[in-house]
Amino acid sequence: MKGTGRLTVIFLVALCVLTTALFAAPKYVLRFNHVLAPTEPYHEGFLKWAKAVEERTNGELKIEVYHSAQLGVEEDILEQIRAGANIGQNTDSARMGMYVPPIAVMNAPYFVNYLGATTPEQALDALTKLKQTPTMQKWLKELEEKYGFKVVSYMWIQGYRHFFTNKPIRKPEDLKGLRIRTPGTPIWQESVRALGAQPVAMNFGEIYTGIQTKAVDGAELVYANIYGGKLYEVLKYGSETGHILLINFEVVSAKWFNSLPPEYQKILVEECDKAGIETSLKIMKELNEKFKQEVVNKGMQIITDVDIDAFMKAGEKAYEVLKLVEARNQLVQELKALEGK
Repeated sequence: MKGTGRLTVIFLVALCVLTTALFAAPKYVLRFNHVLAPTEPYHEGFLKWAKAVEERTNGELKIEVYHSAQLGVEEDILEQIRAGANIGQNTDSARMGMYVPPIAVMNAPYFVNYLGATTPEQALDALTKLKQTPTMQKWLKELEEKYGFKVVSYMWIQGYRHFFTNKPIRKPEDLKGLRIRTPGTPIWQESVRALGAQPVAMNFGEIYTGIQTKAVDGAELVYANIYGGKLYEVLKYGSETGHILLINFEVVSAKWFNSLPPEYQKILVEECDKAGIETSLKIMKELNEKFKQEVVNKGMQIITDVDIDAFMKAGEKAYEVLKLVEARNQLVQELKALEGK
């Protein structure tokens, strides 16, 4: 009996541990992918989002964050999302524009300038209001219902993109003949072309080697990308054109999102917006200068006497070529109407 009793106790303890483990397992899991290095502030922001969601759902909804494209390249991930997989991706309106073309306008040259935003706070405020406009709501609904993308948040600003090359860039003419890496979407391609360079589509992880082999002459990125990717080792100059304020989209499968309880859907969106705003302000107000100083310490020279007016004028051609002038003007008009209420 004594031996039997001991075995019974052991069995009960094992059963208790197993039961606890089973109940502790999350009911819903989102595997979230991004292409950036773990040293970049976005990665920390995504981890904060994951932690907040897990806490508010008592562990029932878990977000696993994968950096450096560990789950695959962005284009492949987006197709998996469309198919209904429990995967998320940090992307942008340019790639969403491959499905709903007008939404790409948010990544067009100097877009936030047209919204009257000149500070990080103003940009985030404008983006918050923009989501309330009929046109933006229409685009987001089309992405969800027609293409299977649920845009959880686009309150993630990664900072102003500049040209990083091996020669100083002060005016559009200085880009003539240079092959500049861009993502492989029309708005990126046409924006870089309008600003004076020859665009070359290339994945983020291939830029370093691409510059080494002279497949490209440079890239247009934010300072954090340059530091995170160690691109200061192969590029000499950062020219502060600020031609695009990079607005990122966090997307998941609409099918997977709609399978969540409504309360969890709300939590996922709220915490993503919250983490995005916090991360964006930190990047724009603190980290941009930090990463800028880091690349300077590594030997990169920064060109600040850039003719912004000339670049804005040149960038208008991208809107015209992609027929986005009307979309931009419509958003500006609707935003002004909201602010006038």
